[in-house]
Amino acid sequence: MGRKPLFHGWKLVGAGAAIQALQSGLMTQAFGNYAVLLERQFGWSKTNFSLAFSLMRAESGLLGPAQGWALSRYGSQPVMRVGVVLMGLGLVGFSQIQSLLHFFAALGLTAVGASLAGFLSITSATVGWFERNRAKALSLSGTGFAIGGIVTPGVVWVLRTIGWRWTAALSGIVVIAVSYPLTSLFGQTPDDRGDHVDGIDPESVVMDKPRAEGVSDLHFSARDALRTRAFWMISLGHATALLVVGAVIAHLALYLTSEQGFDLQEASFVGGAMPLLQFVGQIGGGVLGDRVNKRLLASLAMVGHMIGLLLLTYAISRWMIWLFVPFHGLAWGVRGPLMQALRADYFGATSFAKIMGLSSMIVMLGMMGGPLVAGVLADRTGSYRLGFTILAILAGAGMAFFVLATPPKPPRTVVESRPVAARV
Repeated sequence: MGRKPLFHGWKLVGAGAAIQALQSGLMTQAFGNYAVLLERQFGWSKTNFSLAFSLMRAESGLLGPAQGWALSRYGSQPVMRVGVVLMGLGLVGFSQIQSLLHFFAALGLTAVGASLAGFLSITSATVGWFERNRAKALSLSGTGFAIGGIVTPGVVWVLRTIGWRWTAALSGIVVIAVSYPLTSLFGQTPDDRGDHVDGIDPESVVMDKPRAEGVSDLHFSARDALRTRAFWMISLGHATALLVVGAVIAHLALYLTSEQGFDLQEASFVGGAMPLLQFVGQIGGGVLGDRVNKRLLASLAMVGHMIGLLLLTYAISRWMIWLFVPFHGLAWGVRGPLMQALRADYFGATSFAKIMGLSSMIVMLGMMGGPLVAGVLADRTGSYRLGFTILAILAGAGMAFFVLATPPKPPRTVVESRPVAARV
């Protein structure tokens, strides 16, 4: 008897991880290292880099509702393919910048492409393939972001060896060459392939474990989801966490080189170690998320974000900086995929893309606000201390949002399960 073929949902998870690894390693987590080199060459301020990073996140957030609609209407595959091409062209354009205006324009094109080809599209497709293993699947898919960060020292070596212009141009070519073929795995549902959610025939399964808190067979419309407290609490909690995440991504290399005496390569080792712990956290969070209350895990992760950033901010020796790495990395890894798992558990898979797209308009405030607060206050005070302290306190207070994100009451109108899933 031949071996049973690998469940297509896991193939999709692997493809999503690979695409997100490229986006993370070649642009998102490399941004701070590019910023160090661009600051030296052009003399731009930390506020300018904060604004650039925040505008990148703003574009992805503002694009969210339209992207959610497009995913429901046209499906993930065409949306992702357009995104891959735009991101590749954006990186090639980035390699040719000569002014701050060109810098913003190239990053804008890159951000639009990364949004269309990345997180929202991949997550929306993934939740339609899993329920019992949803947290695990989203965690494994999300490891791509951590893997991209782990290779940061390698990216920095390339930056220093061939220069930032050649690195950016080659990154654009690699994104298109690798990601475009991977999009062929997206665009179908279990029904299309004659399969079942989780790859398990529900009639043959004896439920040997309770379902996660909030999981039901009811599917919310986007309008009904907006009426729930859970939608707003998850969104605000997610945004609060990203205050820290965004600030660290945008400013870690600048902070370590300007205030802690690191050179760029040394700083890249800290930046590369953090995603390694994030990877560990995502694997652990994926396993625990299908067994333990997701809101509890997310709340504890917020405390980890706070402690980690305070250690980094008030470090008087390098061991404190290295202790920041596990606190922040594990918190980020555990919490990240649980945000999407909670939304899918509470609101179902049918309108997930639209619901997540609307939520992204709130979530983006964290990714925008964190870098801006850190950068502006660093320019005003000459140090990152005040900005980082404010963001750490806000993250700790943000755990209250997850405590309050209890399962919603049944929707006013029940949406038929997965009527548009074939398109995502």
